[in-house]
Amino acid sequence: MSSLSTTIKSIQDVMRKDVGVDGDAQRIGQLVWLLFLKIWDDREQELELLEDGFASPLVQVRWTDAAGEPRQAADLRWRAWAADPEGATGDALLSFVNDTLFPALKGLEPGPKSEDPVVEALRRRRALVRSVFEDAYQYMKSGTLLRQVVNRVHEAIDFNDSRSRHLFGDIYEQVLKDLQGAGNAGEYYTPRALTQFAVDMVNPQLGEVVLDPACGTGGFLACAIEHVRRHQVQTPEHEATLQASIRGVEKKPLPHLLCVTNMIVHGLDVPVGVRHDNTLGRPLRDLSARDRVDVIVTNPPFGGMEEDGIENNFPLEFRTRETADLFLVLIVELLKPGGRAAVVLPDGTLFGEGVKTRVKERLLTECDLHTIVRLPKGVFAPYTSIQTNVLFFTKGRPTTEVWYYEHPYPPGAKSYNKTKPMRIEEFDAEKRWWTQRAESERAWKVPIADIRARGFNLDIKNPNAPEQTHEDPDALLGRYTQARSAAAEIREALRSALSEALAERS
Repeated sequence: MSSLSTTIKSIQDVMRKDVGVDGDAQRIGQLVWLLFLKIWDDREQELELLEDGFASPLVQVRWTDAAGEPRQAADLRWRAWAADPEGATGDALLSFVNDTLFPALKGLEPGPKSEDPVVEALRRRRALVRSVFEDAYQYMKSGTLLRQVVNRVHEAIDFNDSRSRHLFGDIYEQVLKDLQGAGNAGEYYTPRALTQFAVDMVNPQLGEVVLDPACGTGGFLACAIEHVRRHQVQTPEHEATLQASIRGVEKKPLPHLLCVTNMIVHGLDVPVGVRHDNTLGRPLRDLSARDRVDVIVTNPPFGGMEEDGIENNFPLEFRTRETADLFLVLIVELLKPGGRAAVVLPDGTLFGEGVKTRVKERLLTECDLHTIVRLPKGVFAPYTSIQTNVLFFTKGRPTTEVWYYEHPYPPGAKSYNKTKPMRIEEFDAEKRWWTQRAESERAWKVPIADIRARGFNLDIKNPNAPEQTHEDPDALLGRYTQARSAAAEIREALRSALSEALAERS
């Protein structure tokens, strides 16, 4: 793993020498489309052996250039232009990538749907590759440096080697974390431990459709795949059912590219269920039974505002540009009766008023919000200090009571950081409590009548928490300041008394 990690870092160091690549986001974007094509080619070499009549979408590519003229490229597979370390470099490589590879992939024509399964599989693969490259960019200006990067990617990644594949999954997690340094409001990498806990508690089953409507780089979907595969997949038919059950939507192009690659890393041959789109962009009234799913696991963007007009896709009483509120309304709508969800939301959603109150009232009326896990500060540090919660609910029955569980820091820790991140073992206590619930220093329940009386304010503090052994730092500082002032007054009084006594003696 260390060798592969070192290689990835060395690739980024080469990119830093290129005048066309500016900042972490561009370096990662450049790296990921290269990784995608290498991994795609490795996987195709497997499928050529496994599938009768397999055809690559990157051979004999049909596309239309900027002038509207039909073009046909010979072979755009990694093995054809990148695998030879002594292959094209300099201006020749740069010209191929800029003038042929990218225009061809962006203009890839999937073709019409077909009843022939081989032809339809090819069409789906073409559509996926096109969606991945629609908003991808080639930033590098030096063909010589680009050849160095291509060679290092080719040497480092052999996705047909099981050990390399396993290690690359770990490295990919690190690449996703690195992306967050270039993130905007609400775009944070969700810790792997938190995504795994949420998925474990929702417990998706084989055949259930799992959706992340704001999938980002695919962390929740990856955990869902691993969860179902670990517990229920035993045959090739089971695996095919699983692969057809994963859905995700991501608005921004780079996270979408990262997510599609992540899905391939996690064994989805053609992750066509991951779309590049804005889930909020479709009117709620247009959703039908076909759009509804069994399980939703997500960390929707929060703290940001949606573009003008998006709120008009929602009923009047829920119209707002606050992204987290819109997603919560959408999630309730997208769940089937009996469907389950785990959603990461900020404290502001719990105590907010106005539209937030109406959103929460609908949630508690149409769903059983049975559990809120309150997370400590720093889960998303250093990207934000916003305190967050995981809401677990089931659609189809109203809430009668809400259980709260206050997740503590691990023993001896006062915060999370890059060297000491959240770990899945920290959730063992919640998992033990989950099936045999009882109030404790960490857990308490609130009847729905009390929540209604509070105006649907869900920001309810732990009534069972032990008294703090340490006072609030601000209170301690105030007491310290008062004590210093009192001590100064006593010293001044003593000084005056001593001066008067000396004066009387003289």
